[in-house]
Amino acid sequence: MISLNIPEVKPFMAKLLTQTTFDLLLLREMELQTFTNYTITGQFNEAFYTKEELEERGDKRFILWSDVRSIAFSMIKGNKTPLSLKIVFQLPFDRCEALVGRSGGRLRMEEVGGLYLNVRFDKGELHIITGTAIKTFTLDKTLEQEWDLEVKNLLREQGIIFEE
Repeated sequence: MISLNIPEVKPFMAKLLTQTTFDLLLLREMELQTFTNYTITGQFNEAFYTKEELEERGDKRFILWSDVRSIAFSMIKGNKTPLSLKIVFQLPFDRCEALVGRSGGRLRMEEVGGLYLNVRFDKGELHIITGTAIKTFTLDKTLEQEWDLEVKNLLREQGIIFEE
């Protein structure tokens, strides 16, 4: 787990809300405080979909950031900065599986609960915190280190400045 400070908030928020930078990540939850509080759970409602749409979706139970990004932008845009914003992203299963394979550690995919990216904006400061959920006890930190490196590389590729 690492905590990264993002000193340039506006460019980051532009990438988060108006560009495809984070679109392939699953949204687990989002909490936003502006003139009122908003909460999005990230779970999709099965009752909204047809049987065919559910079959096509498979076992995916969380929505992609791309599904809600424009809605989040409309809740945030305006002349005032939000009081706070918390977003929990999760790396999709197929991308997580590839990272587990590349990590070279001893973990198997069924032992991994998820790889998370937490975005927190509060009191004018923006932080990104990585997280790794492992279902079994292990001293092996290779997957955690690989995920931390992956996040840093993503930020660098997108021109997002960060401080450890």
